Amino acid sequence: MTELRTVQVLGGGSAGSSAHVRSLAAGLVARGVRVTVCAPAELDHHYDFLGTGAHFMPVPRRSDPVAIGALRVAFAGADVVHAHGLHASMRAGLALGSRRVPLVMTWHTRTHAEGARGQLIRLMERKTARAAAVVLGTSSELVDRARRRGARDARLGPVSIPAPPGGVPEVQAGKARAELGAMDRPLVVAVGALEPHRGHGTLLDASRMWLAHDPVPLVAVAGEGPQRAGLQRRIDTEGLPVRLLGRRGDVTALLAAADVAVLASRWEARAPIAQEALRLGVPLVATAVGGVPELVGDAAVLVPYGDGGALGAAVSALLADPGRRAALAAAGRAQADTWPTEDETIAQVLSVYDELCAR
Repeated sequence: MTELRTVQVLGGGSAGSSAHVRSLAAGLVARGVRVTVCAPAELDHHYDFLGTGAHFMPVPRRSDPVAIGALRVAFAGADVVHAHGLHASMRAGLALGSRRVPLVMTWHTRTHAEGARGQLIRLMERKTARAAAVVLGTSSELVDRARRRGARDARLGPVSIPAPPGGVPEVQAGKARAELGAMDRPLVVAVGALEPHRGHGTLLDASRMWLAHDPVPLVAVAGEGPQRAGLQRRIDTEGLPVRLLGRRGDVTALLAAADVAVLASRWEARAPIAQEALRLGVPLVATAVGGVPELVGDAAVLVPYGDGGALGAAVSALLADPGRRAALAAAGRAQADTWPTEDETIAQVLSVYDELCAR
């Protein structure tokens, strides 16, 4: 039997899509598939695609002739090209040109834009969706969106992030909590880039309510981004109990240390923070947007996007009710057990490849 050869293409590479590609590369290589990962060089430093046994080709996150030419070289001899994200799909489509190589796309999330940029994004979605042999959406909403954009074949392809091996030792969680100075006060943790659509402004609105608690909870936000300076000014001016931690390499330990995790985003598909929180048994308050309700079921408290009062009240209620937190912890672990495993995710993707190669 001829060895199957696939090329995985990443653009900017969000944390969720990059972790998925690493998991996919490792699983496919273990099953005898020859895998090449094309991504910006810095992503290999963070995710060690080479360590999975895959080949790695650094390709800048641009669509200029140099980047497209590099992809064309990588695609030589490929049986299937699999692009992750809208911009990666555009580059892959340009590089493939008229080659009769099936293109698989995974839509991990959606881009929010208004005006001229919003029109451009919709045009790119239509172009890539129609060019793909199969579009895999990580949530039902994304599958419907791909179909509206003209996809010939759109399917649900849920992505599960790898569970931490052996869980998170209590000592790691305790160390993270001690470092933050939250041994004698509640700890609320949020994770995500400091960008407008992540809802950190709403989180700051909610944190004003928690100033009335005794003791006052500490809100720790792991992530970096363009909103940092503005958020820090608000924290300082209003005396909010919030610390911006920047990028962290111990996010799982931070979540495990939390009394409550918060996800305040405008839109999410299968948010890694939600998956990690439920697996760890950490009570989660999240916005009822995108694929979040489908992901968490009844195992989290859902609130409207942009409603600081609702978010603040939901967290306050959980902090005051240990029994409810314990029930959510158990429900979260049970919900996580219903998600596809890494092996099941890899098997689904491989079955799509086999189907396309057999046509």
